[in-house]
Amino acid sequence: MMHYLHCPVCKTGSIAEIFSAKDNTVSQKMFAVWQCNACTARFTQDVPEQDAIAAYYASENYISHSDTKEGFINKLYHAVRRKTLVSKMQLIQTETGKQRGNILDVGCGTGAFLNIMQQAGWNSTGLEPDETARAKAGSLYQVNTLPSPEIFNLTPGSFDAITMWHVLEHVHQLHEYVAQLKKLLTEKGKLFIAVPNYTSNDAQAYKENWAAYDVPRHLYHFSPQSMKILMKMHGLQVNKMKPMWFDSFYVSMLSEEYKNGKGNIINAFWNGLISNIKAVFKKEKCSSVIYIISKS
Repeated sequence: MMHYLHCPVCKTGSIAEIFSAKDNTVSQKMFAVWQCNACTARFTQDVPEQDAIAAYYASENYISHSDTKEGFINKLYHAVRRKTLVSKMQLIQTETGKQRGNILDVGCGTGAFLNIMQQAGWNSTGLEPDETARAKAGSLYQVNTLPSPEIFNLTPGSFDAITMWHVLEHVHQLHEYVAQLKKLLTEKGKLFIAVPNYTSNDAQAYKENWAAYDVPRHLYHFSPQSMKILMKMHGLQVNKMKPMWFDSFYVSMLSEEYKNGKGNIINAFWNGLISNIKAVFKKEKCSSVIYIISKS
């Protein structure tokens, strides 16, 4: 188990426990969530080491690895996925100023996003720790995927865009990864990091039952402030923040199940809608945020 004496994001020692959250996906165990008073990052305390965490992903309901369509929530996820994948592609083309280029997707899962980019003419490479997910990416989409440790063997300065869609919060080697991401970018390349935002309105509504805490798989729980601090520590800067509007509904539906033991579509839709309405004028309060990052 990893017990932090200092904040894993900013390295300061001003940390304290704020509550415990339940692993509703696999183990049903409780894990403490702590907060740093300096950078405002939250993190899961006493998480399994990197070589022991795999057991906590061993669930048929873990959608990024299984592509399951079982259950209403997963069916809804797939119904909107095509639209969100295309919007991500358009975002990358806009922010990089390129219609084609070299892209690396870190934590590519079963390869759906890389497939969209490949179809658009991008030279696409994926990194994924799960062997089953890599096999599905190859069989479903014929995309080039590598085991995650290969990130440290890729050619520096070779990618116009690097994406991490809900991945950074899972990475044990946080600072090593961010430093390597910077090395892999071209001088004008862009890094796109999407993570849940615990300062969002839906997170406040569900508190410790907020599904996006997803302990112990989510090692860190970022606020916009903590993300900016982390990037600055590595000579990177956050240029823009983009909201992920669908996430508030998806996360609220899961949170309803965790809080009440059963889903309540009306409550979930309402909480998701209220969260989004409040975030219209303050996008850093959206349920999930895409950070668009460049070299300083």
